[in-house]
Amino acid sequence: MVLSLFNRLASPLQRMLSEGLERLRKFVVRSRARDLILLALPYQVSAILTALVAVGYAKLFGFMEARNLQLLAHDPRWIFVSAPVGFLVSWWLVMRFAPMAGGSGIPQLMAAVEVSTENERDRSWRFLNVRIILVKIASSLAMVGGGGATGREGPTLQIAGSIYRTVHKLLPPSWPRVSRRVMMVTGGAAGLSAAFNTPLGGIVFAVEELTKTHIAQFRTAVLTAVILSGMTAQWLLGPYLFLGYPKLDPATFSFMYKILGIAAIAGISGAIFCKVLMAIDKLRRSFERSWAQALFAICCALVFALIYYRLGAHVIGSGKVILEEYLFAPNVDPRASDVAARLLGPLFTSSAGGAAGIFAPSLAAGAAIGGWIAQVFEPSRGQFNLLVLCGMAAFLTGVTRSPFTSAILVLEMTDRHSAIFQLMYASMVGYLIAYVIDRKSYYERLKDRLVREIPNWSPEDPAAPRPVVVVRPNEPGAKRGG
Repeated sequence: MVLSLFNRLASPLQRMLSEGLERLRKFVVRSRARDLILLALPYQVSAILTALVAVGYAKLFGFMEARNLQLLAHDPRWIFVSAPVGFLVSWWLVMRFAPMAGGSGIPQLMAAVEVSTENERDRSWRFLNVRIILVKIASSLAMVGGGGATGREGPTLQIAGSIYRTVHKLLPPSWPRVSRRVMMVTGGAAGLSAAFNTPLGGIVFAVEELTKTHIAQFRTAVLTAVILSGMTAQWLLGPYLFLGYPKLDPATFSFMYKILGIAAIAGISGAIFCKVLMAIDKLRRSFERSWAQALFAICCALVFALIYYRLGAHVIGSGKVILEEYLFAPNVDPRASDVAARLLGPLFTSSAGGAAGIFAPSLAAGAAIGGWIAQVFEPSRGQFNLLVLCGMAAFLTGVTRSPFTSAILVLEMTDRHSAIFQLMYASMVGYLIAYVIDRKSYYERLKDRLVREIPNWSPEDPAAPRPVVVVRPNEPGAKRGG
């Protein structure tokens, strides 16, 4: 009888619970859950597109670099043909089709983030759009095909930012409000993650370099984008480390003075390198006529070719060859010529006016400086590698003024977590010593110039940057920008 009574009561309760859950499901689908899914979808789609484009771009970049190496292996004198042709084509593509596609691409991304707004007067389109994606890829491929000392990482960030901004532009007016600025910041993080296979580095870079906003305002978007872009890139390329697993020996407290010396010199070198690069860029831009700038690009190419002919193969490419040689070759012979090669090569490549990244070349320059100085201390192989890694982190910090990004990037490239304190120490020393030479980074100075050159723009302009405020879809007055 008790069982019968229980069954009679259980059936209506079960029916009521089922109906209640169904009403809850419909309510959630119609309201918050739907909005959350729609808010997340643009970031997820953009992250996957970024990874696909980054992987394809990396394959093309490697192909062009390999073809140039084959040509020069046949006869090094071909550099006097390939460099002028490659540099000139790279410059012409930028000048003719998308002037904002020149250079590294990171200053353009920073400028786009700074001048973006959620209304029709948004100016970020000047720096991030579909045309820039195409021109950036074509110009940088022409540059590396000619033998230029350039990397693809900086260009990948501008490409990723352009993808994210384009996806944002395609959202219909009825879509829940998605912040344009947060989309572009997230694009930078996803681009770096896909380029280097360094998800933590992408997150730290977004926080440290691209925005001064508290990470709580865009943490979900950045984390999701970094994870999806990184996983897609790994799915296509397989799990890999940018530099493998170099052997490291423990660093005692007395060893730190060696890191101090190398980090100081590498930081100074990075800051001076950027000041010289900016001076040459100012000279190039002083030529108002196109034929004069074309002639300047050819001159840069011929000087670059002469440097290669005199200093050898370490001049060309992104510099990954010298990184792998210094960290993994059984016998390493660091020379001052390697330092000169990795400083002068990127200097004249970037000065030609085409698309040319300096992120990876900065790592190679830091490695050359670290290895050359390290041999003075007669270190073991593991200690030598540690000093090379510290030189990489310090030089990159001198260029970017992002010490935590530099340390985390080098850490993730090598999976040497035991060196995290030494890398952070080297990065901070590099930052402090570079700050004495110039209070702003190369990227920040170029970003400031790009912003100043926007027609009819001033800090008082209605389109001037404002603090990022993430408005929830259900809050009063929430509208999606155009």
